[in-house]
Amino acid sequence: MNSEIDLLRDNILQCTKCDLAQTRDHVIFGEGRTDAGIMIVGEAPGRDEDIQGRPFVGRSGQLLDKILNACGFTRSEHVFISNIVKCRPPANRMPTPVEAEICMPWLLKQIELIDPKIMILLGATALRYMAGPDHRITSERGSWLILNNRLTMPVYHPAALLRDPLLKRDTWEDFKIIVHKYRELVDPKHYCRYV
Repeated sequence: MNSEIDLLRDNILQCTKCDLAQTRDHVIFGEGRTDAGIMIVGEAPGRDEDIQGRPFVGRSGQLLDKILNACGFTRSEHVFISNIVKCRPPANRMPTPVEAEICMPWLLKQIELIDPKIMILLGATALRYMAGPDHRITSERGSWLILNNRLTMPVYHPAALLRDPLLKRDTWEDFKIIVHKYRELVDPKHYCRYV
């Protein structure tokens, strides 16, 4: 399987199918275990990600790492992190429907090869592009959906938590549910000191 992932990475890194290819510094393939039990899907790379060539390395990424750490999860051992689109939209704007549509087959192939038991969608944009335009993060966060034949939980994006710290409590409740499900589906002995 690793050869398939390597081939996919090579193809994604060379992609020029949409206009974002003209303004990016790096294509952000994703990061983590390529056989992870959890796959995290965000919206798009931002400025810091485009500079460093890694997903979720700015302030939102640092907060995400703290949340994962509190759950006993690490990027290297438990999760794979990717985005709806692999290149930074100019000025960190939301990806357009056309950009998302062009890039989505890459993400779906990643999901197929990594084959996670659990998917986490970070924020409204990831939820809309993965589940459909009628889905709302405020009403569906913390609830399990079935997407691509996988248990999927939408949660608030870490950037939303930075803007409104009151959302942190709900997000922690959501991640506690994820920890329990991870123990059920992936590793019954998974250690989390808080859950």
